[in-house]
Amino acid sequence: MAQRGQFRVSVSRDDLVFSSAHFITYAGHRCEGLHGHNYRARVAVHGELDPTDKLVFDFLELKRIMRRLCGEIDHLVLLPLESARIHVAKDAEVVRVSVDGQPRYVFPLADCALLPVPNTTVEMLAELLAKRLHAELNTLGAQGLTLIEVEIEESFGQSATYRMPLG
Repeated sequence: MAQRGQFRVSVSRDDLVFSSAHFITYAGHRCEGLHGHNYRARVAVHGELDPTDKLVFDFLELKRIMRRLCGEIDHLVLLPLESARIHVAKDAEVVRVSVDGQPRYVFPLADCALLPVPNTTVEMLAELLAKRLHAELNTLGAQGLTLIEVEIEESFGQSATYRMPLG
């Protein structure tokens, strides 16, 4: 029997969105101001067909997971916890943010998503969501997947894609 090629299933829907505020730092001590985007997520998983069901992964389950992951950062200020320049200090109910040692923002803790990333760029958000999706797929016991792709669009025509090889 001839070897079959690999399959890719993808989900891109109007409900895979999150509206969040962020700011990013650039080389040369430049830091942009706080602003927001209506982000849109697209996801694809590559892999082999399940021999019984003849599918790579259930679309309904993939949409459910991605809606929840997007919802976890929706309507929040995205703050990087691994930045060399941005320091995030969390108190009981307040987050204080300084940049290059200078106080910059104070936010209610409930309004923040403290993320394990060095900068809140679309590249880092795509990688973060891909890793979180991978953890969810592992928990579900997904079999035969070889690659996860997550694309995050921050405005029309402006996006980044992270490709995460599996296995």
